[in-house]
Amino acid sequence: MTLTMMFIVLLVGICAGFINVLAGGGSLLTLPMLIFLNLPSAMANGTNRIAILAQNITAIASFRNSGIFHWKLAVFLSFPAVLGSIAGSKMAIELSDDLFNRILSIVMVFVLITIIVQPQRWFTQVTSNMTTKKRVLLFIVFLLVGFYGGFIQAGVGLVIVMMLTLTTGMNLVHINSLKVFIVAIYTFSSIIVFLINDQIHWGYGLVLALGNSIGAIIGSKSAVKKGEGFVRIVMVVAVLFMSVRLWFT
Repeated sequence: MTLTMMFIVLLVGICAGFINVLAGGGSLLTLPMLIFLNLPSAMANGTNRIAILAQNITAIASFRNSGIFHWKLAVFLSFPAVLGSIAGSKMAIELSDDLFNRILSIVMVFVLITIIVQPQRWFTQVTSNMTTKKRVLLFIVFLLVGFYGGFIQAGVGLVIVMMLTLTTGMNLVHINSLKVFIVAIYTFSSIIVFLINDQIHWGYGLVLALGNSIGAIIGSKSAVKKGEGFVRIVMVVAVLFMSVRLWFT
C-alpha cells in the first residue's frame, strides 16, 4: 500500500462520510474504489465494513449521550439481522469477482435512484402497538435486511428507515438511533465472517474509517443545506461512471 493509495482511500473516505451525513449512500463510492485499487471483490467488501462499523459505533455513542437508546427493540431486531448478515457475507465471499462486480453495478444504479427519489418521504408513521403479527413480520424483514447488508450493504439504511417508519410509530431521530445500532451489530458479525476467510485489508480499512469519521464531522457541522443538491449531482456522475466501469471490469 503506497502513500498515494493511502491518500486516495482517505480522500474518498472523507467524501463518503460527508455524503452519508448530507445525502446517504457513501458505500456507493468506497466499495467500488477499493475494487479499483485492485483488491479482490470479497476483500474490498470486507474492508469496507471497518469504516461502516466505526461510523455506526460513533453514532450510537452520540444517540446515547442524547438520551435516545431503545435497547430492547434494537436487540430484538439485531438478532435476525445478524443471522441474515452471516449468510449474506458467506455468499459474497463465494461469488466470483466478475459476478459480484456486475451485481454491484446494478445495485449501485438502483440505490442511487432510491436516494434521489427518496421514497421514504411517502411513508407515514403508524401507531406504535407492537403486536405479535408485527413482531413476526419485523423478524422476517430484518432477516432479509441482514442478508443484504452482509452481501453488499450499500443503501440498506433506506430500507431500515422505511420499515421502522411503517411499523414503530417513532420519529426519524429515534428510528435512526435504532438503525445505527442494528447496522453496527450485524456489521460486526459480518466482519467476523470476512476476517475468518482472510478477506479484510486492515491498512485500507483503518484509513477509510479515519476518512469517514473526518467527513462525517465536516458534514455534521455544515449548515449549508443547499450543498446537498451539489452532492447529489456529484454522486450521480460518480456512481454512474463507476457502475459502468464495474460492469466491464
